[in-house]
Amino acid sequence: MIDNEKVKKILYGGDYNPEQWPEEIWAEDMRLFKLAHIDVVTINVFSWAALQKDDEVYDFSKLDKIMELVQKNGLKVCLATSTAAHPAWMARKHPDILRTEHNGIRRKFGSRHNSCPNSPTYRKYSLALAEKLAQRYQDYDNIVAWHISNEYGGSCYCDNCEKAFRKWLQEKYGTIEELNRAWNMSFWGHTLYDFDDVVVPDLRSEEFEWDGVCRTNFQGISLDYNRFNSDSMLECFRLEYEAVKKYTPDIPVTTNLMGAYKVLDYQKWAKYMDFVSWDNYPAYDCFPAQAAFNHDLMRGLKQGKPFALMEQTPSVSNWHIYCKLKRPGVMRLWSYQAVAHGADTIMFFQMRRSIGACEKYHGAVIDHVGNENTRVFREITALGEELDKIGDVMLGARTKSQAAIVFDWDNWWAAEYSAGPSKLINYHQEVMQYYKTLNEQNISVDMVSVTDDLSEYKLVIAPLLYMCKDGFDEKIRSYVKQGGTFLTTYFSGYVEDHDLVVTGGYPGRLKDILGIWVEESDALPEDENNSFTYKGKTYPAGLLCDLLHLQGAEALASYEKDFYEGMPVLTMNEFGQGKSYYVAAHSNDEFYKDFLGELCKGLSIKPAASTPEGVEAAIRENENGSFLFLLNHRSGTANVIVEREGIDLISGKAYQPGDRLTLEKAGVAILHYK
Repeated sequence: MIDNEKVKKILYGGDYNPEQWPEEIWAEDMRLFKLAHIDVVTINVFSWAALQKDDEVYDFSKLDKIMELVQKNGLKVCLATSTAAHPAWMARKHPDILRTEHNGIRRKFGSRHNSCPNSPTYRKYSLALAEKLAQRYQDYDNIVAWHISNEYGGSCYCDNCEKAFRKWLQEKYGTIEELNRAWNMSFWGHTLYDFDDVVVPDLRSEEFEWDGVCRTNFQGISLDYNRFNSDSMLECFRLEYEAVKKYTPDIPVTTNLMGAYKVLDYQKWAKYMDFVSWDNYPAYDCFPAQAAFNHDLMRGLKQGKPFALMEQTPSVSNWHIYCKLKRPGVMRLWSYQAVAHGADTIMFFQMRRSIGACEKYHGAVIDHVGNENTRVFREITALGEELDKIGDVMLGARTKSQAAIVFDWDNWWAAEYSAGPSKLINYHQEVMQYYKTLNEQNISVDMVSVTDDLSEYKLVIAPLLYMCKDGFDEKIRSYVKQGGTFLTTYFSGYVEDHDLVVTGGYPGRLKDILGIWVEESDALPEDENNSFTYKGKTYPAGLLCDLLHLQGAEALASYEKDFYEGMPVLTMNEFGQGKSYYVAAHSNDEFYKDFLGELCKGLSIKPAASTPEGVEAAIRENENGSFLFLLNHRSGTANVIVEREGIDLISGKAYQPGDRLTLEKAGVAILHYK
């Protein structure tokens, strides 16, 4: 984790870009940071153009001044490598560094996410810069982390990538015959004779846009290219990682992730990161569980270890459709929500508002007015004072969950590349539906991968598990046999790792565990629904309705309309000492609340606390005790009845069981139980 021990508290600060300002401003920044209780800054994120003037000439003079300035003023540093945007001269002299878009057009210099990850030029110069930075600043004792590049993302389809893709495939499959098998290239006469026959899947070859969605003729090719693209950028990260570790082996290294970001397989990335950090930018109209989901997803990448909130806006994000201000108290509320779900830092983009380009109206600690007399600065300062007061008592605290939700990037890609059955198939939204239901009932959830151990959980949910990878069915089979409860949904178990259908009936490898056979699936348009009744209440069944037969399972509810009226829609199968459930269609919020609530109650999975609707509760634990976070997302005041004796770390007030704890709008309490 990021080195909080050097300040003995939750680190507080964010992205600082003094190189964009004349030096006379810097001293004022230091004064304002001290006022706001800022103790860490991320610097050098986009300075490559200033640091390297041509192939051979480097200039670190300004960065030297900045590093000396922040050290003199007692600030800790998250030092970035600046490799997220290459200099203009590099694009002019070495055009192979530029990306090629999905439509085959080679980009020119501009924007960011514009460096080809397989460009020899990019790899040569990014590696060299990272090494020079580490060598130059290795003796600074205030560096608490290395920040490699920035928000890796996007894709490239250039000749460099095509050549690298062929090599990647040869290493993975060994022979062209095995590649033809895995991709089912006998279809449409696509048999390949040599790895040189492989071309990138873009709009010039296998992919096309239909109804606003990227589709593909060969899912295996596109799926592997997603894997390859993620691996290519990961390799760039790893090269810089090794470069800085060469000189600073004890400083932890990260890069800022972006929550449920589809392009990169973060579960694979996390294996090579010393700690996870991520940037939280929820839209103005998001519901609380959306941010909580991303926090828990990031926490799950390192099996529950604390993560760093690397960026959030103090007030407004400038790239949303409506750039609505965070209302008073919301910045504080969302900051503590991150801590409640595992963050040991609270950091912002940006420290001082830029005067030009696309982020000049993005929120900042220091606004264009340039002083402390703003609402945002006052809120930042108040939160900084609270964090100083709280100190280090919560650092390293973990979350103990009895329920887990499986999230898998390969499955995400494969399910949404599928040629049918519905354009409404949305893996992320289906997972979110289950997560949101549990979160709103204050049930703690671990987001897990298919490689994680499941044995400690009472309930494991794998929504829309279209791709059941090799060995995962065995893991589920063992888990349920030994007493676990497993739940999955429609469109699950169809394919293996290469997106080849597992024959013998759906849900493939999961048939025996679930005790069912899915014969057909009816894809309903958005305005159509079937229905079913469960425990006396009627719910809609839509999006995709599986027509299934019982093969040992028990029907808990059945369809009520159309030619498949009477066929099961909700099933339970006893398997070994455990049970498995199958939800054969998408339903509404009320169903998930009722069904999952009943399931958790039966498994003795208890909420973190009993709260009014709209008040989120979460618990973290360490050697100092447990910490109950109460977060009021309601539009007004809320009251919570305290269940245990504890002290609010923020107000210092002691509470006894039965006491009423009042939370103002956007209010927060952290009850410390020893």
